[in-house]
Amino acid sequence: MTVGLGTGSTAAYAITAIASRVRTENLKICCVATSAASEELARKNGLKIADWGSVSRFDITIDGADEIDPEYRMIKGGGGALLREKIVASSTASEIIVVDQSKIKEHLGAFPLPVVVVPFGWERTRDCLEATFACEITPREAVNGEPWITDDALQILDLHFNGPISDVDTMEARLKTIPGVVECGLFIGLCHHVIIGHMDGSTTEFRVGETLPL
Repeated sequence: MTVGLGTGSTAAYAITAIASRVRTENLKICCVATSAASEELARKNGLKIADWGSVSRFDITIDGADEIDPEYRMIKGGGGALLREKIVASSTASEIIVVDQSKIKEHLGAFPLPVVVVPFGWERTRDCLEATFACEITPREAVNGEPWITDDALQILDLHFNGPISDVDTMEARLKTIPGVVECGLFIGLCHHVIIGHMDGSTTEFRVGETLPL
């Protein structure tokens, strides 16, 4: 199998668990990671990393989400890898999203929506986004206070709606009409399977078409 590896704290748990299964069950898989951090962790744990150019389709991808609604629409990108995550998700036969109960929301929008932008003229891109969506927008910063630069040398602007996004299904297309916008953290129609982890250590699983518990 060819396996896509997500990015973030949840994906990190998945990477180490996959590596353990490869060692104990002699699984034959190759992987593509959605960030340099995930690739480093995968290599450290002995997973075989495939060259991007050799992969046209992923059997499964395992990742997390910042929010997911009852229609399996998601906000992703808290870990900063949303561009690569969307490229991989759009080429995946089965996108498996692992979350805890707190990530399931009736409406998307409480978590800031990340938007990847070209660094050149990002201030103008921000101004256009503010004029279009009438929300607070903040440039994401690294721990040292410098702009957060993605693995693809891009920047991230976080859009703060602080409440339900009313036009989730059309917003992605509207965002991409603004010069300087590369990608956004709305993942629509890309999730196939949700695994919810609970405080007692148990899990429940749902597939598209089944109702997620709020």
